[in-house]
Amino acid sequence: MTEDVAEPDLYDSLSGQVALVTGANRGIGREIAEQLHDLGATVFAATRSMTHEIPDEWEHLLVDVTQEGEISDAVDDIFASAGRLDILVNNAAVGGGDGDIVAESVKDLDRTLATNLRGPMLLCKHAVPLLVQDEGGRVVNVSSGMGALNEDQSGGSPSYRVSKTGLNGLTKYLDGEYGDDGLLANSVCPGWVRTDMGGEEADRSVERGAETPVYLCRFEPDSPSGHFWRDREVIDW
Repeated sequence: MTEDVAEPDLYDSLSGQVALVTGANRGIGREIAEQLHDLGATVFAATRSMTHEIPDEWEHLLVDVTQEGEISDAVDDIFASAGRLDILVNNAAVGGGDGDIVAESVKDLDRTLATNLRGPMLLCKHAVPLLVQDEGGRVVNVSSGMGALNEDQSGGSPSYRVSKTGLNGLTKYLDGEYGDDGLLANSVCPGWVRTDMGGEEADRSVERGAETPVYLCRFEPDSPSGHFWRDREVIDW
């Protein structure tokens, strides 16, 4: 049953705040980064290769989320450069293999879980100390309805589905463990979006897909936390 939550207070401007967005070179991640920059945030764009093009106004970081050393270095660079981190958007993800769990290769399974679940956990491991320096640090985990326990889980993509279920579990853990320290952790289903992963037949633009993640990034301290969102509304896990 969907929970009733209080209406959050939103920042109209993110000026003076710092955001780290993974997978920021394309798709939903790039659009989230763009909108956060437009709201005044200093954006650190994490990508798997420094050859990926990003706007000159953003700070570019090399981060393959499967590599802890790159994550640690990136967080150290943010602290050295900005001295703070207000927003972490765990967006980087891969789609996994085709077929059911019997057909999916171990290589695809390991890669999907390492990117979609282990990666965000490592980001949080290294970034949480910065996020809780000031009340109201935010973690926004880009999840999927394909990982919700109350959704029909047939139709293939086993490692992708399980990784997103785990990402929702990470969200709940962060809220329980660090909520008293002022951390706000939420996950979001952006819907079926026209990206390289979603395909051309998807029914949502990247702008629409980024809308609710950016909304969650604008939460002021004491806003709702530990929830799963779609279209600015809390949905069932």
